[in-house]
Amino acid sequence: MTLVLPDSVRAAILEHARRGRPREVVGVLAGDRGEDVSVVERRYEANNAAERPRVRYEIAPEAEIEILERIDRDGLDVVGFYHSHPRGPLEPSDVDAERAAWPGYSYVIAVPPDRLGSWRWDGERFEREPTRPSD
Repeated sequence: MTLVLPDSVRAAILEHARRGRPREVVGVLAGDRGEDVSVVERRYEANNAAERPRVRYEIAPEAEIEILERIDRDGLDVVGFYHSHPRGPLEPSDVDAERAAWPGYSYVIAVPPDRLGSWRWDGERFEREPTRPSD
């Protein structure tokens, strides 16, 4: 399991996280999803609709549907999701695990100003996923 994350997308996620502080930010990753390797081509920012956006993230259902339809229209696959932890840690929280709903997909966490990590949700727990820039 590897996530190919172009430098430009990585930088955009971190910039989104910096802009959003002190709140968590959230978005969807799209590209070519595979079992062993997924390649991100684009990210789609979403508004954080959580009741407590400083410590939680949520995409409103109607906004999520709109983003998923846009990804489909763009001819891409959903690869995963990203959100930020403005004060850390880099690892997924217990709440992240409770709310994860897409087994086999990547969950990227950004900690501003410049830390980023990725995990795949297997339906029960997160497994650390190596990331590499595109070739």
